[in-house]
Amino acid sequence: MPDSSDSPPTGADDRGYPTRARVVLAGLKASSIVALQIVLVVAALWILFWLLGKFWVVLLPILFAIIVCTVLWPPVRWMRKRGVPPAAASLVMMVLGVGVLAGVISLIVPSIVRQAPELASRATDGVHKLQDWIQGPPLNVKDEQLDNIVNTVTDKLQSSASSIAAGVFSGVGTATSILVTLFTALILVFFFLKDGPKFIPWLDRTVGKPSGTHVGEVLTRMWTSLGGFIRTQAIVSFVDATLIGAGLFILQVPLAGVLVVITFLGGFIPIVGAFVAGALAVLIALVSNGLTTALIVLGIILVVQQLEGNVLQPWLQSKSMDLHAVIVLLAVTLGGTLFGITGAFLAVPAAAAIAVVLRYLNEQIALRAGESLPPEGTPVTAHKSVPDDDPPPDAPSADPGTATPS
Repeated sequence: MPDSSDSPPTGADDRGYPTRARVVLAGLKASSIVALQIVLVVAALWILFWLLGKFWVVLLPILFAIIVCTVLWPPVRWMRKRGVPPAAASLVMMVLGVGVLAGVISLIVPSIVRQAPELASRATDGVHKLQDWIQGPPLNVKDEQLDNIVNTVTDKLQSSASSIAAGVFSGVGTATSILVTLFTALILVFFFLKDGPKFIPWLDRTVGKPSGTHVGEVLTRMWTSLGGFIRTQAIVSFVDATLIGAGLFILQVPLAGVLVVITFLGGFIPIVGAFVAGALAVLIALVSNGLTTALIVLGIILVVQQLEGNVLQPWLQSKSMDLHAVIVLLAVTLGGTLFGITGAFLAVPAAAAIAVVLRYLNEQIALRAGESLPPEGTPVTAHKSVPDDDPPPDAPSADPGTATPS
């Protein structure tokens, strides 16, 4: 009578290997589990974004306050280390920040009001000249075609302007005005600067270990990354605005001061902001000073942006953030599409925060798996946890002739 222990297991052939049907079913089972997990994660993310949309009125001033705090915190920390009370140091920096902002506004607004009529008149003349050029050879565009093009462009600009105006503070209801939002952010800046260093210890005491330790570490890294991004963009934007502004003043382009401020602010929206600010400067130079000046302005902007993109920004951001330019562009596009100007402004900090979370999770996974992560920037082929030709250290040795498949 044959021994039942010698018979192959159910779903296996005579050699002990699983049948093809069993392999396929096992793959389907694993794929189904992974697909269900993905669906659950996507559903959780959808609920999270839905909640963010519901609480956007509260979150918007908090986000603005955190970004402002990253700029004001270094001098506040310097004063606190020298014995200045936290409340006094925070109040002094807030007064200085508001004063600088009010001074910039007081400088650019009168310039806009004074030069706007002249600029509008020159813009009208420029449109007429452009119309005459399009209707002449070699294009020979008819009046009806030109009217249709103008109407289409005008409608598009009007709809875009409405969308932009609505997206600046999307989610803020009629009862909550922009001034209330900014005032709330200002109050939050004071308390964040004054009591911010107490947050991580409070989180450790409240949440407990190890969760509090993990959350505190992630938040600390987010703060460091966000601060590095804001300070880096401020330096890059200042250099861009200074160099481009010098060229605009030398060429006597109208509204040069306003364009300098727009160039500086546009630098905080990577890629897109520089493009929009540069296009606006070239357009004003074309309308007011002619084609030659516009081409010179275009050349200055291209040179400055090449210097920024290839030398200055990579050098400064190498230690503050580790985001590829494609990720930055996609983040700005997605943020601007979903939330308008506010989304475009907050897109890169949000992407940097998500990157911090993913890197920390990768570190924890590697730690649990007993792996050592390679240094940042190391090629994939240059790091191997276990050599391909050597067995794992704890693998039992076996005679190849007696090895049996699992």
